[in-house]
Amino acid sequence: MSQLLTAYQQAGPEAFGEIICQMAPYFSTIDPEFVDLKPGYAEAKITKCREIQNHIGTVHAIAMCNLAELVAGTLTDVTVPAGYRWIPKGMTVQYLAKAKTDLRGVATSEGIDFSESGDKVVSVDVFDTEGANVFHADITMDVRSA
Repeated sequence: MSQLLTAYQQAGPEAFGEIICQMAPYFSTIDPEFVDLKPGYAEAKITKCREIQNHIGTVHAIAMCNLAELVAGTLTDVTVPAGYRWIPKGMTVQYLAKAKTDLRGVATSEGIDFSESGDKVVSVDVFDTEGANVFHADITMDVRSA
């Protein structure tokens, strides 16, 4: 079992966000709180606050990119087979609507075979509190056996 998945299960969702921020300090800029993490699925939320707003008072695009990379990375980590490693290689994003509220990022890996080395594209959608999809990212992960 992935060390991250073990940490999530032992610490719980709220404390796990703090653990991730210790491991990768840049994620602390969005102060994430995990909702769920399991092989094939990761979900975290962020609170809209002044620190991550842009000049028009909505959540900044880069904060949403940060959330997307967080959930895609944790999903990949808990999904790849033992003995594999991964690193993000690229990200394409679509800004679908103004992000005016707290946000929830969801990464899924349906249809992705992590048992073979190569590029894997993890899909992430970010939703506002009304359930509107405000952002989409496809994050290419370079997955290799160690």
